Amino acid sequence: MNPPTAIPKTTDLYENYVAPTYGRFRVAPVRGQGCWLWDEDGKKYLDFGGGIAVCSLGHAHPRMAGALHAQALSLIHCSNLYQFPAQGKLAQLLVEKVMGIPGKIFFANSGAEANEALYKLARRYGAQRPKANGDARTEMLTFGSSFHGRTLAGIAATGQEKVKAGFGPLVPGFRHLPYNDTAALEAAITEDTVAILLEPVQGEGGIHVATPDFLKTAHALCQKHDCLLLLDEIQCGIGRTGHLRGWETALGEDPTLAGIVPDGVSWAKGIGGGFPFGAVWLNAHHRKTEAPIADLLGAGSHGTTYGGSPLACAVVTAVLEEILEKGLPEHAAAMGAYVREKLAEAEIPFLKDIRGLGLMLGLVLDAEAVSALPACQAAGQSPAIFVVNALNKAKLLTVPAGADVVRLLPALNVTEAEIDTAVFMLKATLERLAAA
Repeated sequence: MNPPTAIPKTTDLYENYVAPTYGRFRVAPVRGQGCWLWDEDGKKYLDFGGGIAVCSLGHAHPRMAGALHAQALSLIHCSNLYQFPAQGKLAQLLVEKVMGIPGKIFFANSGAEANEALYKLARRYGAQRPKANGDARTEMLTFGSSFHGRTLAGIAATGQEKVKAGFGPLVPGFRHLPYNDTAALEAAITEDTVAILLEPVQGEGGIHVATPDFLKTAHALCQKHDCLLLLDEIQCGIGRTGHLRGWETALGEDPTLAGIVPDGVSWAKGIGGGFPFGAVWLNAHHRKTEAPIADLLGAGSHGTTYGGSPLACAVVTAVLEEILEKGLPEHAAAMGAYVREKLAEAEIPFLKDIRGLGLMLGLVLDAEAVSALPACQAAGQSPAIFVVNALNKAKLLTVPAGADVVRLLPALNVTEAEIDTAVFMLKATLERLAAA
């Protein structure tokens, strides 16, 4: 009689069969409910990483599950060569309720794909509105510490050298400037510049918020020089900052900043609540092109097989309706303020600063002090990854950003009780590290 076959461990499966494109933490979730996850050994974790700002309604939300089930019983996929009601209705919802500005929607599957549509929009616009000598304008201005995806164009647009190594030659047409430096931005415009692309709140780069003056300057320069203002709201959009539109939160309450309107906005992550989805809003105004900006990418110029499928549209519609009906952007603003209050009261070791808006928060560590810990030196890890690993062991899931920032990105419907638990776990873990 043959002995029973051993069930392979998840870590072994990854080691043998999964490409090593991520530095994965040794956590193997199998089930979730709200802000909580359980791993294959039954251990329970409080999830304040949220799939990297993806799980806007938490895990296993009944409205999402119901939409998935109901739509799967009728129509999962239908080619974009056809028209189906769910896609049209979702586009209307995004234009009228999320943006509140006339425009049209291109549907994709991810943030990288959504941004690809923005790059192509800029190239098409530069061809229709060329330089004085008739050559197309092709230069897009992006910013240091930005992140715009991992396609070849995405890494060229991204203002972080670490994502580019080994992938040259880079796609031409991108120039990086210091973030929030209005003087550098004003000086950078040339006759070849066709667009400015920025994140109103930088996510992967360490949770840096655009200043109102920086956003105002970018908008004014685009108006003056006939350039497109393109906003990457893949991580900061759809309520996470306390507003459906992340740039509106960054602008604040100053009435003199009203009227700043982008030409294109990309979304992904939280818009699908965990279902793979990306979208781009394109402004309906004309400028001086042959067609409105929203119509520049005409038939045959761009496309996707799976983007905006019936199944995807049903799920995303359910997510957006829950966000709108339950006032989750306002809840995110209130809970973000509550997190800050509780962290300040807790007097947590190694915590130098808190950056961000709403529930898109970056805990800035004292990198020098954490790096000096013998355990951190023995691990050979950056301060952020060392602390995230320690929090994982304490059953609190967070996300690093750069060398010295730990991100908190919980579900938009997180409760005060869950925040209290997270702050307690964070304080206990960092006090234990400080005492070691």
